[in-house]
Amino acid sequence: MTVLEDRIAMAESDDTSWLDDMFERLEKLPVPEGYKVEIVGGTIYMAPQRDIHWETIRAIIWALEDRFGRRVKVLSDVRIDFPGGKNGLCPDVAKIRDGADKDAEGHWRHEDVEFVAEVISKDTARNDYGPKKAAYALAEVPVYLVADPYQGKCHLYTQPKNGDYVNDFSITYGGDVDMTATPLGLTLKTDEFPRD
Repeated sequence: MTVLEDRIAMAESDDTSWLDDMFERLEKLPVPEGYKVEIVGGTIYMAPQRDIHWETIRAIIWALEDRFGRRVKVLSDVRIDFPGGKNGLCPDVAKIRDGADKDAEGHWRHEDVEFVAEVISKDTARNDYGPKKAAYALAEVPVYLVADPYQGKCHLYTQPKNGDYVNDFSITYGGDVDMTATPLGLTLKTDEFPRD
């Protein structure tokens, strides 16, 4: 290991301990039902999940199950620690690679995430387009999809490099999100995605 690799490992270890402690405290709080809680860059965010939000998530999960089968490892609102400093994120949809196992602490590893989708909420949209996008790119998540019911568009980010995505495509609802050239190898239909 190089000195830089040692420092990165130490920082990630400190972040994981801090995140574990914070999530343990959050689990003891009376978080209202239907709210998602995550930590982005060390800041705690709570956002309600509306029916439009869930309907979009469900459509994405169905498309993944249609492509990969019902046993595909797809998570929703499950904590995964991402690089970039105190990022205990709970993606709306995350596909984990086949054969992946949890780490020693029982967490899924960001290195095993092949796809993330976030559905925009008004109060947390800046996170999905900003620090969360940066964290996913830094983690080299190959495919990041943002579904935005306010714009009526999907934003597809692919080819992570140096903490950003090389490709950025925008697809208006009603069009197909072509991910056939990505590790997913699927086309996502958006004609039934709800708008706000």
